[in-house]
Amino acid sequence: MKRTATAAWSGDLKIGKGRISSQSGVLKDTQYGFGGRFEEGPGTNPEELIAAAHAGCFTMATAAALGKAGFTADSLATTASLTLAQVEGNWTITAIHLDLQARVPGISPDQFQAIAADAKANCPVSRVLKADITLQATLQS
Repeated sequence: MKRTATAAWSGDLKIGKGRISSQSGVLKDTQYGFGGRFEEGPGTNPEELIAAAHAGCFTMATAAALGKAGFTADSLATTASLTLAQVEGNWTITAIHLDLQARVPGISPDQFQAIAADAKANCPVSRVLKADITLQATLQS
């Protein structure tokens, strides 16, 4: 299975403009640029898209693992917070923190924590990233 996306850019780094599109069409000529990446400008940025991909991937992996264990979530909501920092003079994604809020009838806190930790370690996006990935999983009643 392959998934594709395209990016186009014109101009220099600070005042140039880019457009990102995805195979599915969810992103279609979506604006991105320096302002949206390093300041408070319009458009998206690569790090925001990685955080969104990680939140989505991890949440789906958690749902799958819960199902495999015989549970169905009433709700799973994940916020992925990505840290972009200078490391040895290069911008680097150094960490991603996943904050999962869940309602899962009948599951014990220990089962829930084990399933969430496994999903964090094994979702495809986690497996491709070199960043330090942390997790706070909260089981709500």
